[in-house]
Order: sequence, then structure tokens, then C-alpha cells
Amino acid sequence: MELLRRGKATVNDLAGALGITDNAVRTHLTSLERDLIVRAAGQRGGTRRPEVLYELTPEAEQLFPKAYSTLFSLLLESVAARLPSGEVEEALREVGKKVASTHPPSLPRASLRERTEAALNLLTELGGLAELREEDEGLLICGYSCPLADAVAHDPRVCTLAEALLSDVIGAPVQERCDREAKPRCTFKVG
Repeated sequence: MELLRRGKATVNDLAGALGITDNAVRTHLTSLERDLIVRAAGQRGGTRRPEVLYELTPEAEQLFPKAYSTLFSLLLESVAARLPSGEVEEALREVGKKVASTHPPSLPRASLRERTEAALNLLTELGGLAELREEDEGLLICGYSCPLADAVAHDPRVCTLAEALLSDVIGAPVQERCDREAKPRCTFKVG
């Protein structure tokens, strides 16, 4: 995978770089293709016949560490040092609304539950893991993996960003009720 991050490569390119047989490389590529991490991406003329070029899929790129959470936390810390608390929260809400605007609701006439399920799909796209629960008090979005967890650990106001995003995508009021203990657990009441 590290070699394919540098660019497209053939089985022979990979075998030579890794010092293993081309059959061993094919075995690994077959597994990676099945897992949607690698895909065929054209051909390059070979000495006898064209060779298939392989590349990482866009989904595979998400598997590599990113500095986003660290940079976001540091940016938020810098903004919070310059602005009053209310303005920081308003800025976070504005960012949430901007993210929501890049994912317009695909189900404008759908039920509240269907729109909330669409919002769950968006959370998954953004790197989270959440489920919808129906309780006496109404619909709850319960998260198990928050894509903003690192930033929330530094500044709990980050949850207002997610609250605004969900509210805009769902088209209904959303109230944040997150548990910010050792490993943050997101909870949002819908409606």
C-alpha cells in the first residue's frame, strides 16, 4: 500500500520493490481488490504484453493517518484565545452549517426518521459511527466513534458544530447531549 501511495504500479514493479515473487504480489492484490483498497487503473506496455497498473482507491486513502484533528484542535485553540466564547460557538455553528450545505438533503419530503437516517449516513461519510434509537423522548442519534473526538477533548464546544450540521441536514431542531468522558460518546436528540 505504501508503494501504491506513490503512484500506479504493475505487479512486476511491486514484486521488484518488495523482493518477492509476482505470484505473492498477485495474491496480496487480489485481497486488497476484494476489500476495495486497490483497483486496476489502466495498462502499461510490457515487453511481451501490456501490464495492468494498480492504484489505491479513494477509500483506501482514508486508512492513512491525517493531521486534521491536531490541526483543527490547534486552530480552535488559537481562535478561542482571540474571540469571546459566544463568538467561538457561533463560528463552530457556522462551520457545521457550511458542511451541511455541501450535503443537501436528498429526501426533502421524507419523514423525520428517514431524514435522520440520511444524516447518519453523512456522519459515517465523515468518519463517525452512529445509530438511531427511538426512545420515549423521541429520536436519538447515538454515536460510538466521533470524527471530532480529539478536538472535543480539547474544547467541548466542538459538539455545537455537529449539532448545527445535523439540524440543517435533518431540517429539524437537534439538541446535543454528548458524554465527554474518557472516550467521547455523541448523543443528539432530534426534534
